[in-house]
Amino acid sequence: MKHSIAQLVALLAVAGTASAQVPVIFQGADLRLGEKLISENRCVACHQQKVGGDGSSIFRPAGKINTAGYLRGMVEQCNTELNLGFFPEEVTAVAAVLNRDHYKFK
Repeated sequence: MKHSIAQLVALLAVAGTASAQVPVIFQGADLRLGEKLISENRCVACHQQKVGGDGSSIFRPAGKINTAGYLRGMVEQCNTELNLGFFPEEVTAVAAVLNRDHYKFK
């Protein structure tokens, strides 16, 4: 399939825009892995125990998590406290999913 130079430039511009919408710290993160780890480690159930309800009130506590880096740090804190054994790229994957679904840092 042949593309004109204008089409290729347009495709690259769209791709650049999409990646620009994701914080640098999360670019290239494996979102499927993050989703899998969240499910397997019952993160939602733990959050429900901590804050009640559906657990979603744990996201965006007043003034606490206000950057992508801090979000990743909070996931690392869970990893450490619960002895989950996540590798750094797994922590990043989980944080990237949380950012996509709840925080939306750019």
